[in-house]
Amino acid sequence: VHLIPVNPVREDGLNPKSRKRIMPDLLTEPPAIDPVYEAHVYCNIPTIAERSMEGHAPHYFKLVSVQVLIRHGDRYPLYAIPKTKRPDIDCMLVPSRKPSHPQLEAFIKHMSRGSAAQMDGSLSSLPRYPSHSLCEMGELTQTGVVQHLRNGQQLREIYINKHKLLPSDWTAKQLYLETTGKSRTLQSALALLYTFLPDFDWKKINMRHQWSTIFCSGSCDCPMRNHYLEEEQRRQYSLRVKNNDLEKIYVDMAKIVGIPTRQLRASNPIDSLLCYFCHNVTFPCTKTGCIGMEHFKVIKRHQLEDERERQEKKLYFFYALLATHPFLNQTVNRLQRVAEGKKEEVFVLHSAHDVTLSPVLSALGVTEARFPRFAARLVFELWQDGKRPKEHFIRILYNGADVTFQTSFCKDHYKRSSKPMCPLEKFVNFVRRDMFLIFNSTSYYDACRRRAL
Repeated sequence: VHLIPVNPVREDGLNPKSRKRIMPDLLTEPPAIDPVYEAHVYCNIPTIAERSMEGHAPHYFKLVSVQVLIRHGDRYPLYAIPKTKRPDIDCMLVPSRKPSHPQLEAFIKHMSRGSAAQMDGSLSSLPRYPSHSLCEMGELTQTGVVQHLRNGQQLREIYINKHKLLPSDWTAKQLYLETTGKSRTLQSALALLYTFLPDFDWKKINMRHQWSTIFCSGSCDCPMRNHYLEEEQRRQYSLRVKNNDLEKIYVDMAKIVGIPTRQLRASNPIDSLLCYFCHNVTFPCTKTGCIGMEHFKVIKRHQLEDERERQEKKLYFFYALLATHPFLNQTVNRLQRVAEGKKEEVFVLHSAHDVTLSPVLSALGVTEARFPRFAARLVFELWQDGKRPKEHFIRILYNGADVTFQTSFCKDHYKRSSKPMCPLEKFVNFVRRDMFLIFNSTSYYDACRRRAL
């Protein structure tokens, strides 16, 4: 069971019956929280080049490893609003249609010749790129492919061209690639790798299948994690039923589409309507009326209240610590192996979901971070001090922003250090020991069976 992500939605005051939807240009970030701005950020429509802080370090530091955790790109909804026409989105890749990318045409050709790739289990039966004239539920869109072609290109310029992380004759052993079993995560990973790698050689692509969306691998048995998730879901439910304005809005929307309120709520209308917004398609109407901006104002206000209460009550934080420890422990193990001089798995890519990234950010203590947008990326960089080669440091970046000193384990170090990064041992100690202190435990196994203080 996973929390259903609550996404930002549109609130620009346009007449819902207007057939033409105009998305305003975003020039500067508004000072206060603006739902329209937040929705644009979430959609992550590829337009202007993005500034990023990846790869920044004093000149005498050497980059020795990069681990990347991504959310898949823009996708078709996972839910349909009953009795409304599904949004008309084309999932064929057409290089001449916007948004596009200079390498999109070459990417399509290359993906159709992928028989030499090694794909774990069921991954081999998944399509390597989206190809339906009407998107299927949850399918990656052309926007989603382009988002990750851009991600890969940006990371290549920094990590390959500038820092020479991988040589031109790189081998499969220098990569560790892992994705969940959804076509949208596999295709997102392939799009990023296509523009990132010095040469995309199918024979060197060994994609591993991760069955768990929290990437817990063989350490998924954790009763208290499930307990905190259930408590968090009860908290969400309690806050929702107390909100009379929200209930009125759901009743009104249910009348418009002609279904019981409970059925409308269960169809998660936000997920579907966000697709209309991101693709600039008119919101659905019926003979009874249209779903309009006044509905979204109330829903968005509730989302902000829910997010604020979630931070205060800490239930999600307890869940996040236990949910992400197996993943963070694997991350630490790899970083330590590279720090000891091993040259394998210097570039790691995990292709995942919002329910993967969100608890990782929470567990690290990066509380100011926005909810993971489409094609979000979280990067762990490992650096070697050229003056003291035995000393290693990490930087953590979220969508190109350096969040190293927002983490709970490196906040204090920032005040005492002149170096723009965090000693590796601080991250190691956090994952191996400090994550369990709040549970009055010394191990993951014990913390999974004991209530927090």
